[in-house]
Amino acid sequence: MKNLKKGIALAMAASLAVCALAGCGSADTGDNNTGSGSQSSSASGGKVYYLNFKPEQADDWKKLAETYTKETGVEVTVETAASGTYESKLKAEMAKENAPTLFQVNGPVELASWTDYCYDLKNTDLYSNLKSDDFALIENDQVKGIAYVIETYGIIYNKTLLDKYIATDGAVIKSADDIKNFETLKNVVEDIQSKKADLGIQGAFTSAGMDSSSDWRFKTHLANLPIYYEYKDKNINAAETMDGTYLDNYRAIWDLYLNNSTCEPKMISGKTGDDATSEFCLGEAVFYQNGTWAYQACIDAGMTDEDLGMLPIYIGAEGEEEQGLCTGSENYWCVNSKANEADIQATLDFLKWVITSDTGRDSLANQMGFVTPFTTFDDEKYQANNALITASNEYIASGKTPVSWNFSTIPSEKWKDDLGSALLIYAQKGQGDEQWADVEKAFVQGWKDEYAAAKADIANKEAADDGEAETADNAEETAE
Repeated sequence: MKNLKKGIALAMAASLAVCALAGCGSADTGDNNTGSGSQSSSASGGKVYYLNFKPEQADDWKKLAETYTKETGVEVTVETAASGTYESKLKAEMAKENAPTLFQVNGPVELASWTDYCYDLKNTDLYSNLKSDDFALIENDQVKGIAYVIETYGIIYNKTLLDKYIATDGAVIKSADDIKNFETLKNVVEDIQSKKADLGIQGAFTSAGMDSSSDWRFKTHLANLPIYYEYKDKNINAAETMDGTYLDNYRAIWDLYLNNSTCEPKMISGKTGDDATSEFCLGEAVFYQNGTWAYQACIDAGMTDEDLGMLPIYIGAEGEEEQGLCTGSENYWCVNSKANEADIQATLDFLKWVITSDTGRDSLANQMGFVTPFTTFDDEKYQANNALITASNEYIASGKTPVSWNFSTIPSEKWKDDLGSALLIYAQKGQGDEQWADVEKAFVQGWKDEYAAAKADIANKEAADDGEAETADNAEETAE
């Protein structure tokens, strides 16, 4: 374990990333009532504490926990970290006596920090019902994390407003299907912005808010595009250094958002995720970068499936006409191996109920809108179905290549935060070359520095572990 963990943190070698993200065999479908993960009986006296990552599903998880407690008598506590604060919240909660029994990591890099806290899920019902090891984080034949939702994001658009634009004189396109690359997207967006008064909108795009409820859309989700294309060029899955080959493309799409929005670029520091959602749902903007998880908020605000479509995020990369939507997961359940045996068992039983019971499956699929990687959701009534998921499926059916999520290879939260700060300063100070140079520095040099810091942390931890082991050996020899 030590060598593999070191390998992930030091270099994120492609073979390790492939093992963790693309599979190391098929899921074990053998006897689930043997070994450390046995779930042959309900936990006795155990309780569950789930530290939830997704604020948008906080109420759903609390409701589900209450239902489970009523049915079983097992206490289930759900706490949700505020947007952008999960890692710091997790560290704080893990230091407490009553630490979370269920938490999540976003992939191999974050797993390296928490691997010692991850219970082996190999002999559990959760794992036996997983469709493929593509959705598992595996280390030394131990299943350390299991994805529970597969999500898709892109540029959501209001079909009604786009059709209204298409009907105007001189419209750049005749159909949304004509938008297949950045050049066309840019022409459409700028034409819409020039006609915003006639269309009765405030801007082509919703505001690009840069507070913690919204900045992840740009410092992580949008940043995934230049990462994806650089990896694709190099035929790799991860790297400890980045060249920044597609940073000019990153700048182009960021400028497009800033200059064709419902607000001036200098105002984005005061804009939130709720602002963007509201602007889109109220028909003040045609385009809104977000994902399938935003569907329910749109419906709750009065939109319908007929109003909603989704386009890929085009950045001007060669061959992007064949690009699909961004699809993947950064949501892997982990069970706290440091919890007591009763709490671990209670947590495993809860997870089994979530993915096998009618109540649990209905909640995940139809209330939370999750596309899940478990065989237990194959029944038609547990297939999440909304216009944004339909759009994703249509791109796949047409042969377009989904853009993989590479969030798990990002070296740290600090890298994201530094990049986000640089993007904000660039917007506030006039989008000049000098300010963009700071964005490039945060992206390229920051990536290198954060991987170097990860190396040092692992080396220091291993040295400390070796020292503790040597001390224990000496003590044992002295006792003998």
